[in-house]
Parts: sequence; C-alpha cells; structure tokens
Amino acid sequence: MTKADLVDFVAQGTGLTKLETEAVIEGFFNAVIEALKNGSGIEIRGFGTFKVKKKAARNARNPKTGEKVFVPEHFVPTFKFSKDFKNVVNAGMQKQNVQQG
Repeated sequence: MTKADLVDFVAQGTGLTKLETEAVIEGFFNAVIEALKNGSGIEIRGFGTFKVKKKAARNARNPKTGEKVFVPEHFVPTFKFSKDFKNVVNAGMQKQNVQQG
C-alpha cells in the first residue's frame, strides 16, 4: 500500500476529502518525526510504539572490499507493534490461509 492508497482508504472510511485526509496523514507523519527528533517516543495503545535507539560506535567491514570501516555512534528510529496489533494481523492471515487452502 502506498501513501496515496492509504489516503484513499482513510478518506473512504471517514467521509473527509482526499485533500483533507492527506493533510491529516502528513500532520501525523510530521508529529512522529518531530517527537523522535526531540528524543521523545510516541505510544499509540493497540497499535505500537515509536522510539529512537542509540547505536554505539563500532568497526564494520565493507562486504565488497573487505576493508575495515569505522561507523560512528548514531541514532535509529524504531517501531514496535503492540501485542493487540500482532494478534489481529495473525488472526487475519490465518483466516486468509484457511480460505485459500
């Protein structure tokens, strides 16, 4: 699903125009980005948690050349799905597999 598909899906479910829906989705994305840039996490019950994890500096290897490369300390945005979210997806996939089988 692309961003445009997401906008279409949400617009159909809410009755908002596609333009309004796109603005809401962009606002959500921007809120997540700003929170993570500021070192805050976002927890959405029943959906998941956005966080930033600190990765320590390390020595790595270039797989093409075998040359050692230093990778400095950096921060990586992460997302962890909630247990409820995982259960709903799992149930849907199992139902889909039963129908196909």
